[in-house]
Amino acid sequence: EHSTEHICNEIAYPLVEGVMEGYNGSVFAYGQTGSGKSFTMQGVVDPSSQKGIIPRAFERIFESVQCAENAKFLLRASYLEIYNEDIRDLLGADTKQKLE
Repeated sequence: EHSTEHICNEIAYPLVEGVMEGYNGSVFAYGQTGSGKSFTMQGVVDPSSQKGIIPRAFERIFESVQCAENAKFLLRASYLEIYNEDIRDLLGADTKQKLE
């Protein structure tokens, strides 16, 4: 019953702050098929109130990088799907390819 904005404020943004301090971070969405995991993670662009956790977290990360002085950043992100014991990288060039 919560909005993605609320979830980001309570869960994702504190995680992003830790990532900006050098820690690894992960958001794990688990649930039954059709329960809204992909929508919660991705959302839609318009209206902006329905942006998902991923675009909101990326915005926060890039804002932090822009404000940082005398620092270099290496950002690596993955968006993995595990379904029927198959793993796929949803940000990869071929989203149908199964990973080892």
